[in-house]
Amino acid sequence: MHLDLNLGYFGVGAARAPELILEAERLGYRAVWVAEAYGSDVVSVLSWIGASTTSMLLGSGIMQIPARTPAMTAMTAATLDELSDGRFLLGLGVSGPQVVEGWHGVPYGQPLRRTREYVDIVRVILAREAPLKHEGSHYQIPYLGADSTGLGKPLKMIGQPRADIPIYLAAIGPRNVTLTAEIADGWLPVFYSPEKASSVFGAALAEGLSRRHLGRALDVVPSVQALITDDMAAGRDLMRPMLALYIGGMGARGRNFYNELAIRYGFEEEASRIQDLYLAGSKVEAVGAVTDRMVDEVALVGPVERVKDRLEAWKDAGVSGLAIGSLDLPTLRALAELVL
Repeated sequence: MHLDLNLGYFGVGAARAPELILEAERLGYRAVWVAEAYGSDVVSVLSWIGASTTSMLLGSGIMQIPARTPAMTAMTAATLDELSDGRFLLGLGVSGPQVVEGWHGVPYGQPLRRTREYVDIVRVILAREAPLKHEGSHYQIPYLGADSTGLGKPLKMIGQPRADIPIYLAAIGPRNVTLTAEIADGWLPVFYSPEKASSVFGAALAEGLSRRHLGRALDVVPSVQALITDDMAAGRDLMRPMLALYIGGMGARGRNFYNELAIRYGFEEEASRIQDLYLAGSKVEAVGAVTDRMVDEVALVGPVERVKDRLEAWKDAGVSGLAIGSLDLPTLRALAELVL
């Protein structure tokens, strides 16, 4: 099982990022992942990280599909990969309706169909076997709509990119997980419960894997918040705000994928209470409604021996690696000693 470093949304703890990244590279962490929402973008940050590292892979975790055309993403992936000497991992995701329509100003539409088309187009561009042509529900390339000039023509990417740049998809919904298992090189789940993963994701994964034709195994890399500490209560308290934000506030009532995941894990009552409090503006109370059991299932927190025992559950779940979300150097070092 490999370890990756997950910096999440860049900005929080940014001043310590260089020290963290270089130490993680020295310790043998495989990759560093950076996210974007509606603040810093992922490309600029990965370029900065790539310039100061030599061996760590550079992952977009995730690059938002609605924010860029497939061709722009393919060009960006090829450029980052070339600049980093083949170290780029292209993580993609559709985000949620609030961000897609409220920030990027484009329709949320049919995210599964859009993702399938998007990945197909990116792979065609990187392969360079023929000029790009695509006729789909979301993308028509060349564009031949009523308002077109009619001058667009199929093009082939300039240069010789690495054709097999790995593509990872962020997914937690059943149909999205099925699509990921079918078409992606890797899967980036969040709030992953190793004990419940099989019952919650197993059928969706199996369906997707039955249609998979990539010729390589699916790299399963859950992101997990981690902190090595002898103060269990304080450690859990540090984990609660993120769970409350996502379960309670990252989406509207009836359209919150993280809330739905908590319910599928068996936390229906807790998920409902957290969301009610969060959407009512009672964020402190929402954080307090995140139970110890919810934290313990999806995070690595506690003394070294406890975390060592918990790591066995992740190994037994069959994950390829863990993307560790931590700004604590002692935690990164301790996990490296336990895993690498």
